[in-house]
Amino acid sequence: MTKKAKSITEISSQLATTRGSKIVKFFRPFDDGGSTQGYVLDIGPEFFLLLLIGEEMRFNGFQCLRLQDVRKLQVPAKYAAFIESALRLRGECVEKKPMVRVGNIKEILETANKAFPIITIHREKVAPDICHIGQILDMDEKYVSLLEIGPDAVWDQKPESYRLREITRVDFGGAYEEALILVGGSSPIARASKRKKLPDP
Repeated sequence: MTKKAKSITEISSQLATTRGSKIVKFFRPFDDGGSTQGYVLDIGPEFFLLLLIGEEMRFNGFQCLRLQDVRKLQVPAKYAAFIESALRLRGECVEKKPMVRVGNIKEILETANKAFPIITIHREKVAPDICHIGQILDMDEKYVSLLEIGPDAVWDQKPESYRLREITRVDFGGAYEEALILVGGSSPIARASKRKKLPDP
């Protein structure tokens, strides 16, 4: 069934029927005509947690997306049987829900930052072509401070701050984030913290 959801309540209700069991597909106004598909793992008042299925028919980390941005929701996704078969034959299993809470954007960032070495922040309304990847150093009720790692896998020296209300999407655990950590290593802050915990020789 393909249906354009008319309210956050309706979207939430439709997604709730699929939790961890059916592949959903939808469009977002920021995706330039592209679509997103995956398994819904959790739903909050404003955001929901998705186990992302990439175009190559493999799992590719997690996304927290705003309910208000969902358009043309398909429950289940068109060609879901094919996608499920491809995943199964490749040995791709539905991953357990990570220790990420989706009560609000602050809670998402705090818990994702603890569960994963880096996260990706998107502010698609104010900066549609830019994302910010790194580790959270500090956060208050309005801003998050992020020490970023660049596309060359080199960590910045100083953090940048972003408004929480501008964040439309948060990604973590994907192949690109994994590649950045493999090449660039953990953040300088994390390495310094680890050194402090080492016992004296």
